[in-house]
Order: sequence, then structure tokens, then C-alpha cells
Amino acid sequence: MKSEKTYELVLLALFTAIIVIMAFTPLGYIPLVVINATIIHIPVILGALFLGPKKGAFLGFVFGFTSFINNTFKAITASAFVFSPVLAANLIGVSGIFKSLYICFVPRILVGVIPYFAYILIQKLLKSERKIWPVVIHGMVSFILFVSLRAFICNLINSHAGQITGMVVGLALSIFLFIVLTLTSRKKTVTGISLAYAGIAGAFTNTLFVMSGIYILYKDAYAQALGIAGDTVINVIMGIISFNGIVEAAVAAILIVGVGMALLQVKPISTERTSKRKRASQTSLL
Repeated sequence: MKSEKTYELVLLALFTAIIVIMAFTPLGYIPLVVINATIIHIPVILGALFLGPKKGAFLGFVFGFTSFINNTFKAITASAFVFSPVLAANLIGVSGIFKSLYICFVPRILVGVIPYFAYILIQKLLKSERKIWPVVIHGMVSFILFVSLRAFICNLINSHAGQITGMVVGLALSIFLFIVLTLTSRKKTVTGISLAYAGIAGAFTNTLFVMSGIYILYKDAYAQALGIAGDTVINVIMGIISFNGIVEAAVAAILIVGVGMALLQVKPISTERTSKRKRASQTSLL
């Protein structure tokens, strides 16, 4: 018991160090053609799964704190104020402190919580005797892919041809994904699929909460910082969600499965460890 707690503290310290290193070096970003996809949330998601939601929330806080430092002292983008209470206070006043605190910390803390419960839910549903649940889950993920791809292509090709292309490409790839997921959904692959969905949940948690927070709290200030009209902010945000979101979700799914399956060789998922303790205590009582 004592050695297990020591191991968890070591793992927590390791994940914390990885977050800090990623945040202050280019290691935390994957350069793509038009954007940088962040992978700093990966150790936060892994921490949620292998250490539980409390320690996961702490790692999410560390992620948010590094974002606060980067955007306050580097401020390399015009919209850095949305993640910095200091810059926001100077720009729009006291209310900016609370708005930026929310955007900087709340989504990142939730990244350390939601994947844990997503993993539990997906595990239960995929192991359920009701065959309809895997179909529903895979259908939802495929639908999200369809909506994201369609929105991205429509924003990229702003014409009637773009709408048709987005519809066709999005539909084709989403159907392909649904078929692949359905065919590979066996009991032996439940853990891998659950890890993948936990990674997707964590990545989308960060993207959706951050971008929705920017739109609700900073719509006009964000438009002014980017030099665009206020009514076009929603298009920019939807473009980021549909492209950044889907890229980061895909990267998270792959990395969480790869690293997660490796870690499972030496340490069980937090939920599985808890279940074993409960069974052991019930056995001892009998």
C-alpha cells in the first residue's frame, strides 16, 4: 500500500515535469501545414486515467498555470489576453481577470477529470450484453467526425462546391470510421478503444470549453485582437474547433492508446485498481 502511494507520487511528479517541459519547449506542439497541434494535454489525460480524477485535476491546473505564464510573459499572439488575467485586466478591466481565469484554468482542469469518467462509461457500455451500445457510441464518434470535416472544408472552400465536397468527404470518412470501429469492437480490444475515446474526450474538452468560453466571454475583444468583424468570430471559432479539434483528438487517441497500453503492463487504470480493492475487501469480510 505504501509502495503504491510512493509509485503514484513518482508518476504524478513525472507527469508534472513532462507538462512543464512541453509547455516551455517546442516539444508540446506538433507542427502541421497551417497550425500547431498541442499535445500538452496528453500527460493530463494519462494522469486522470492512471492516478484518478483528483490528481488529474491537479495536472490540469499545472497545464493551465503554464499557459498563464506563457501568455502573460511571452504573449506571442494577439489573443494571448484570453489566457492571461493580467493582460485581460489591462485591456478590459477587472472583469477580464475572472474571464481569463476561467478560460485558462477551468477547461484544463476538466481535461484531468472528464477522460476518467469517459473511460469508465465506455468500458461499461462496450462490455454490456446489449449489442446496441457499441453501435451507438461508434455512431456518435463517426457523426462528430462528419460534422467536423464538413465544417472545416466548408470554411476552407467558401462556395457551393465546398459544401458538396465537405458533405461527400465527411460522409465517406465517417462511414469508413464507423465500419472500422464496429468490426474491431471485440472484448479483447475494449481497453484500447476505451483509452482512445478517453483521449478524444480529453482533447475535445480542452478545445470546446476554451473556444466556447472565448466566444461567450470575449467575442468583441477577440474580434478586435484578430482584426476581424464581430459577426465572423463564430466562423473562426468553428474553423478552429473543426480542424484543431479533430487533429488534436486524433493525435490524443493514438498517443493515449500507445502510452496507455504500455503503462498498463506495470500499473492498472485507476478505476480497475479501485475495483480490485473493493473485491479484496469484500472477500476479507466473507
